[in-house]
Amino acid sequence: KVPGAKKKPVPKGGYPAGKAEDDSDDEVLKTATATNAADKDKAAEFKAKGNDCFTKGENAAAVEHFTSAIACDPTDHVFFSNRSAAHLCLGNTKEALADAKDCVRLSPKWSKGYSRLGAALWKAGRLKEAKEAYEAGLKLEPGSAVLQQGRDDVAKALLAGPTAGSGEKQTSADSADTAADDTTPILGIDLGTTYSCVAVWENGKVRMLEDDEGRYTVPSYVAYLETGERLVGERAKVQAAKNVRNTFFDVKRILGQKMTDEAVQKESKRLPFILVEGDDKQPLIELELDGKVKLLAPEEISAAVLGEMKRIAHARLGRTDIHRAVVTVPAYFNDAQRKATIAAGTIAGLEVVRVINEPTAAAIAYGLDDKTGEKGATDGANVLIFDLGGGTFDVSVLRIEGGIFEVKATGGDTRLGGEDFDAAVVKFLVEDLKKRHKVDIGDDLRALARIRQAAEKAKRSVSGNAVAKVEVAFGGEDYVLELSRSKFESLNKAYFDKTLETVKRVLKDSKLDPKEIDDVVLVGGSTRIPMVQDILKEFFGGRELCRSINPDEAVAYGAAVQGAILAGVRHQKCTDLLLMDVTALSLGIELDGGQMSILIPRNTSIPCSKCSIFTTADKEGDFAESLDVRVFEGERPNVEALMHQQP
Repeated sequence: KVPGAKKKPVPKGGYPAGKAEDDSDDEVLKTATATNAADKDKAAEFKAKGNDCFTKGENAAAVEHFTSAIACDPTDHVFFSNRSAAHLCLGNTKEALADAKDCVRLSPKWSKGYSRLGAALWKAGRLKEAKEAYEAGLKLEPGSAVLQQGRDDVAKALLAGPTAGSGEKQTSADSADTAADDTTPILGIDLGTTYSCVAVWENGKVRMLEDDEGRYTVPSYVAYLETGERLVGERAKVQAAKNVRNTFFDVKRILGQKMTDEAVQKESKRLPFILVEGDDKQPLIELELDGKVKLLAPEEISAAVLGEMKRIAHARLGRTDIHRAVVTVPAYFNDAQRKATIAAGTIAGLEVVRVINEPTAAAIAYGLDDKTGEKGATDGANVLIFDLGGGTFDVSVLRIEGGIFEVKATGGDTRLGGEDFDAAVVKFLVEDLKKRHKVDIGDDLRALARIRQAAEKAKRSVSGNAVAKVEVAFGGEDYVLELSRSKFESLNKAYFDKTLETVKRVLKDSKLDPKEIDDVVLVGGSTRIPMVQDILKEFFGGRELCRSINPDEAVAYGAAVQGAILAGVRHQKCTDLLLMDVTALSLGIELDGGQMSILIPRNTSIPCSKCSIFTTADKEGDFAESLDVRVFEGERPNVEALMHQQP
């Protein structure tokens, strides 16, 4: 469900350096987080220390204190505003600009925020945008002397013409790889259910960024130790069996959803950590340290993973001024799930400049793949992207022609992937252990965590071997079980068949026959499963499937290309590329009686606009001056079902 009223776009603006602002605002944009009272008190203490240092001119110390305040409460716009001012005094223009943007995004109706960003934009030499920022602030607070002065000063600077040193010559056209002078790289991040990775455009191509151990994919795991230390990635995953309650994973499956949703209820029974219902029925994750319980929003766990992606980028690239990212989501993510992803980015200190669909990002990687040439450069090609990851599944059909990527249709399941295959294996192993060795695991969470890890290894093993040995330790004894490939396939046949049904539906929506598909591209680690490949081969007449792109990295690769385009990179591969996506779900409004009237059918090319005429349901409405309109997305005929529908 999305609001019926249109949300105003966030204008640009800021607050000038020279004074740290203490004012708060009741119109703060709410991000899903579970900051408790103790954290807010700590944040207030750090803020007070920062203000004191700022007043004394100790700007570096002020930045540290404001950063600590943000760590305690990342939803308070004033902390970002104050840190922006301190950064500006230190000459850290890019950091000041990033903080000012976060301030405005968190509180779009706080006039002083626009003044702060106006000052940062002015310092960056972006005078036209600075003027727009001040004007945006004046619309909210017409009598502000600070905003008026800022606008007038920028207007004078614009009339005076470009400053010395501006307007530097650009290298020439097609093969040049340059960005606008005032921009920094935009990261491409694949925020996966089980694994995540990050990439960036550098020196005319995409560079995948590795973690400290040289891995390009990082487990989407977050754990908290008794000492309070937070672990992210591989370090969190390897200790999961010993720290069951405080190790969190698969959070993407509950992101942006309600605790009352049937699917979330199923997840709460499967996951070893505790989910509870919070405000607005959102699921919250229970963290227990030193006998005290703290509630975390799913966005906070996703933010920790995104923060790790940012840290990896800063470490590999040797710079800390990169704060923008293109983040990918499943094509079938709804509006609430996409907004929750953006909120997670904000908490991580990232400006999510665009959210793009995972299969679309993978299509970009395919289209620009050096091993196969640029697809569709001349005659065009119909391409089916089959994206089966750790927790979600997407299928998209695209027409690629002359650098234009046009999505024809998309479909999928946000609860189908490698984790489901693992769960089927876990169930089999637990039952086999009980049958063969008379060992009942019961509700032993640590034992189940160890079996879950063993099941994942066995799944990978049977993709290359006929039989996998599974070692399970329980009750001081070691047990050896076997999982054959044929058994694995029979356990998961229903899931595999379900993927093929989605392929058929998407082809039908795209009005294409299997014979009209020029290439089938495999994306996601679960596409390495032999039976998945065999089913697709058979359906598409025995043709070879495209494996030229790395299934684990393709999505981040495409996101990095999109980031380069948004950053203003001038390179033939970027400037010639155009994305044309579609709506994954139908959009409509609620009519009298709770019926859904579809205005924009699923798989409609976007951007788009539709117009329909409706009448009021009773005579009293004939003279109404306003009307509440509720907008829904989904395919069911009545809105009550849509409220609880999972895509």
